[in-house]
Amino acid sequence: MSYIIKTNQLTKSYKGKEVVSHVDMKVKKGEIYGFLGPNGAGKTTIMKMLTNLVKPTSGEIEIFGEKLTNTSYEVLKRMGSIIEYPVFYDRLTARENLELHCEYMGYYDKKAIDTALDLVKLKNIEDKSVKDFSLGMKQRLAIARAIITKPELLILDEPINGLDPVGIKELRDLFHMLSSEYGMTMLISSHILGEMEQIADTIGVISDGKLIKEVSMDEIREQNTEYIELTVNDVNKALYVLEEILHLTNFKMVDALRFRIYDSGISQSEISKTLILNGVLIEEINKKNHSLEEYFLTLINGGGISA
Repeated sequence: MSYIIKTNQLTKSYKGKEVVSHVDMKVKKGEIYGFLGPNGAGKTTIMKMLTNLVKPTSGEIEIFGEKLTNTSYEVLKRMGSIIEYPVFYDRLTARENLELHCEYMGYYDKKAIDTALDLVKLKNIEDKSVKDFSLGMKQRLAIARAIITKPELLILDEPINGLDPVGIKELRDLFHMLSSEYGMTMLISSHILGEMEQIADTIGVISDGKLIKEVSMDEIREQNTEYIELTVNDVNKALYVLEEILHLTNFKMVDALRFRIYDSGISQSEISKTLILNGVLIEEINKKNHSLEEYFLTLINGGGISA
């Protein structure tokens, strides 16, 4: 297995408090790794350590198979990143900002600027100063800057902040294209779980500075068993119907009035009909499946998911 990023017991402390604690993280070559965790969980701090903006208190980082040190300049040239809020020269245009970036990166392909602006859908902005850009436009420009040198590794901290649903879909398509056509490896943090579900190949879940799970999206999808969720007015009567009349065994009570039925051999319409015929008022009945959000919340709240 070829890993682009590997950390070993990576730890960062501020004033004696560990904000990142003994993280062993592995990002495979060519994959999109979704980094999930509540605000303050340590995602940005880890990304800053991976890009040499912050030094670890202890532990090691390997990028492209090389140990990251204070003099890892060549390794950093092979990376693109957005960490926290992107900063630009506000009085310059998007093109002028990208020209400066290319110059200090030692990258002199002038066509790359047009390509990058086109990829992030920044059109008709030639004479507009960045100070007049919306938050979403600045986010697009930040991504253009991160990808302009065609890096092998892209580290993006909340890249879809400030974008509308159309913009989010466009970036989702862009990330998939960069992964499939350019072979870029991506580490992307986000709090929008629904988007990570559609973008990521692997999920890393971090809480209180600890990486509590690394799991492929395929494994999560395999666990996404469909179920029928049922809300009724009389739980005791409903329980009798489910057990004694329908002879169901694979169900559970979620709360005082709600059931989840996992038996696959019975239809939603048959359950509804039998409950109504036996005097149970159905408030709501829907077919559902477990999502990444449920998986994530179960992990964060200490639930016993195994994968």
